[in-house]
Amino acid sequence: MARSKEFEENEVLEKAMRLFWEQGYEKTSMSDLTDHMGIHRRSLYDTFGDKHSLFLKAMDRYGDKVSAALTGEIKRSKSAKQALQIIFSFMILEDEETPPGCLMVNSAVELAARDADVDSKSTRSFTLAEQLLKEIIVWGQRNGEFTLDKDAEELAEYLHNVWVGLRVMARTSISEEKLRRIANTSMEFLEV
Repeated sequence: MARSKEFEENEVLEKAMRLFWEQGYEKTSMSDLTDHMGIHRRSLYDTFGDKHSLFLKAMDRYGDKVSAALTGEIKRSKSAKQALQIIFSFMILEDEETPPGCLMVNSAVELAARDADVDSKSTRSFTLAEQLLKEIIVWGQRNGEFTLDKDAEELAEYLHNVWVGLRVMARTSISEEKLRRIANTSMEFLEV
């Protein structure tokens, strides 16, 4: 008779996600994972497959969480400019409960050049982020907040590059003040 699971799958996946986010894929061992997740190695394999499969599931979980958090905040925005400010604040301000930076960006830097699955997930995440930015820019162009002199898709590509850069810089000791200056200067490119 099969033994029932003694853990909640989403809870332990959350723990794995945070560990990968903090340490990266290569530095995180199976022992680190089982210790941090509080499950046995056999349970990890039975539930999530191997380390690589677990990592890909952790990337999916991270993407879903960030998307839900940003979408909820943006829907409450009264203007496109406010929506972009929320995004930039999200990129700059770190929650004390989470590791710095972005799991997607960190994973792309660490693995995308040699791991097609990570490249695919990272690229898809980046494409979705650019689409979100484009929608906000089009909203701002319609409302007269943002310039019509530049193509919304090209502006979204540019702002996403700033977004990724901010997430990388957030992992360093660079001051929040400097990161905010970069975000504000980037916003100026959109103004009428």
